[in-house]
Amino acid sequence: MKNVDYIACQLICCCVCCSPVQLGPSIAVLSTLVRAFVSSRVDYCCSLLIGSPRSVTDKLQRVLNAAARVITNTKKFESGLSRILYHDLQWLGVTERIQFRVAATVYQCLRGMAPAYLTELCTPVTASASRRGGLRSVKTSNLVVPRCRLSTYGTRAFSVAGPACWNALRT
Repeated sequence: MKNVDYIACQLICCCVCCSPVQLGPSIAVLSTLVRAFVSSRVDYCCSLLIGSPRSVTDKLQRVLNAAARVITNTKKFESGLSRILYHDLQWLGVTERIQFRVAATVYQCLRGMAPAYLTELCTPVTASASRRGGLRSVKTSNLVVPRCRLSTYGTRAFSVAGPACWNALRT
């Protein structure tokens, strides 16, 4: 998790360097810079963080909060930051970004646009695999979630987390 700490420190420094005082009043330029540098770094390999502890995702969420404050020129203790993030900037939180990336990867696997080693991990529930033909999961295009032995890291593997995330979208 040292990589997350390093990225968080770099991004906070980037947010401080892109303050509105230094760039002038152009919010469009500031928004483009922050989205280019901060959002791309937060989204980089974020699907690896699925199922990670909240202490890890909170660091990246603080980076997104700081970036939103820089764009909107709000102070640290002003209220309404979640409204700014979700409605004004239309950003997702870090945990939602992670789930979105994993679900998008599963979608690519189901459509044949992903590599073969990922596509074979996303198998739909079929009537023969379920041992009973009348299950609702056969009709709802759920994916098979394999059992895992390790409760700490086993559930974070794409073979488990991907289908589980996809099946959670359907409910």
